[in-house]
Amino acid sequence: MTVDDEPEVIVEGDHDRLARSIADQLVSTLAALQAQGRVPSVVLTGGTIADTVHRAVAERADDGRVDWSRVDFYWGDERFVAPDSDDRNERQVRRALLDHIDVDEARVHPIAADDGTLTLEDATARYADVVRDQVFDIVMLGVGPDGHVASLFPGKATLAVDDRDTVAEPASPKPPPARVSLTYRALNRGREVWFLVSGAGKSDAVARALARDDVTTTPATGVHGTEQTVWMLDQGAASALPADLR
Repeated sequence: MTVDDEPEVIVEGDHDRLARSIADQLVSTLAALQAQGRVPSVVLTGGTIADTVHRAVAERADDGRVDWSRVDFYWGDERFVAPDSDDRNERQVRRALLDHIDVDEARVHPIAADDGTLTLEDATARYADVVRDQVFDIVMLGVGPDGHVASLFPGKATLAVDDRDTVAEPASPKPPPARVSLTYRALNRGREVWFLVSGAGKSDAVARALARDDVTTTPATGVHGTEQTVWMLDQGAASALPADLR
């Protein structure tokens, strides 16, 4: 897929139906990739809908379709806080999913936490080494009401970074302020990009992104898969779209 191709839009009735649909699609896609002899790579995201998706995937983990020890897990962004902070996306994902499946910890690639020895810049540089030249099979992203993705926020200089794969965001408009994020350069190496969006409060941002608003005001516009881009929405998130898209 190129930036000029139209993304696919999938609309489910409500938050829980959306989460179940995404979980089924994730398991099916990973199983298909493994059937080809591949070790799939997935970029995970945080947020409410993602947490529900992760729990739904965990419920399907015992069906034997996916060898979870042969999946590489990455994160699109992370809050630079203490390792045991509930604000960490990694901690959320571990509680909902990773603690319930048979992962190979060598294939789990979290972004470094603020353990008192690292700076935000250190954590950013370390993750750049981890993801360098990595092509991701699936990039899952939430979208904020302001149109941000990962920790790429409207109006920020980080949106223009195109010479490296990770960037430090010291002053996020959402707390906690210190973040590490993948850049467009890294996110756009995803073969499939899935936007997971629930709730009417995000409907305007979804509509702007699908109308290809400028990335400086709606950063989600700037991410697309090399093979496929899918917007997975519930009715609330789709409510501002033209009728033919919902």
